[in-house]
Amino acid sequence: MNALKSIPGIAGKKGVLIVPIGRVPDVVCKAIIPPIRTLFHLDADILPPLPEAHYAHDTVRDQYNAAHILHRLETRFERTPLKILGVVNVDLFIPVFTHVFGEAREGGQCALVSMYRLRDRLNQTRPSQDLILERTVKVALHELSHLFSITHCTHTGCIMHFSMNLQDLDTTSFTFCRYCNAYLKAAIHRFAQAVSRG
Repeated sequence: MNALKSIPGIAGKKGVLIVPIGRVPDVVCKAIIPPIRTLFHLDADILPPLPEAHYAHDTVRDQYNAAHILHRLETRFERTPLKILGVVNVDLFIPVFTHVFGEAREGGQCALVSMYRLRDRLNQTRPSQDLILERTVKVALHELSHLFSITHCTHTGCIMHFSMNLQDLDTTSFTFCRYCNAYLKAAIHRFAQAVSRG
């Protein structure tokens, strides 16, 4: 039996599944699809939203533990060979950082991107909707690349360069350096072959 048939609605899908978790604007998930198709040359589809991740809320920090959400996604989609990108609108953390824009298991199946900190104001001005979408897409592409075992890059112009803050993120491009691009191309080729085998 094809593993994809174990989850209703995703039989026949290939590539990347974008999964909104909680209240996430449709426009955000839709904005992520074109660059995935352009840069990764993979199909991307949006699944119906999952419930808010209350199970991951840390009452002491008043934030959401990214590792707990990733684990829940991995459990839900463990029988599928696809890459899963969860999108949330809550404040994420991992124990070693005060907050994260996103998180992924390197070489794994699931990644997360959060819009929460991407709305932060710079110079006391409210960021435009276009800027918030741009930031979200950059984080999504960065975290998705980790799923293909692409590590952080020292080239400041590469989308795999680590962003410490929003200023770093805003100066990051939407492109990969030639080295990351070569590694990604090879990884996606292997992934596409694995998916086609079912």
